[in-house]
Amino acid sequence: MTGLMIREATAGDDGDVGELLVRAFVEQYAKKLPEVEVSARRKAELRDVAAKRAVARVWVAELEGRVVGTVALWPSGARGSEAWVAGACDLRHLAVDAAVRGRGVSRALLDEAERWARASGAQKVVLHVRRGAVGVRRLYEARGYLRDTSGDLDLLPEVFLEAFVLPLSAQQ
Repeated sequence: MTGLMIREATAGDDGDVGELLVRAFVEQYAKKLPEVEVSARRKAELRDVAAKRAVARVWVAELEGRVVGTVALWPSGARGSEAWVAGACDLRHLAVDAAVRGRGVSRALLDEAERWARASGAQKVVLHVRRGAVGVRRLYEARGYLRDTSGDLDLLPEVFLEAFVLPLSAQQ
C-alpha cells in the first residue's frame, strides 16, 4: 500500500492503538462470532498499550498520519508471554482499521514482527486464535503457521484459544 509506514509504537500512540484494538476486536467478533461478548476487563486490557510496550515490541501501521493497524510481539521469555515453546516469540493483538482491511496492512505488520523475531534469534513465533475465528486462522495458515494443540489455552467458559507455531529460519 502506497504511503504505509510501519514503525514502533510510542507513548503518543497508546490511545489510538488501544481504541483501534477495542474497535477491531468488538467489530470482528460482533460480525463473525456474535456469541462473543468482549468484557469491560478485556477492553481495559486491550487499551493498556503502555503495559504492552513495557514488555513487548509494539508496531503501528501509519497511513497519512493516522494509525491504521497494530501488532505486538513478546520476546522469548518476556513477562506475560503465553509462549509454550522455548525460544519462541509470542505474537498478539493484530488489528487493522476497517477502512483499510484487505489492502496489505496485516501483511506489512506481520512481516515486520516476524523479521524482528528472526533477527532476535527466536526459533519460532507462536500465537493463539479464538476457536471459531476461521478467517483469522486462514490468515495465519497462509503465512505458514501450523496448528499445535499442545499450546491450546482452554479458558472456558470465556474462551478457547487454538495454538499455532511458525518455524523461523535465519535465511528468510
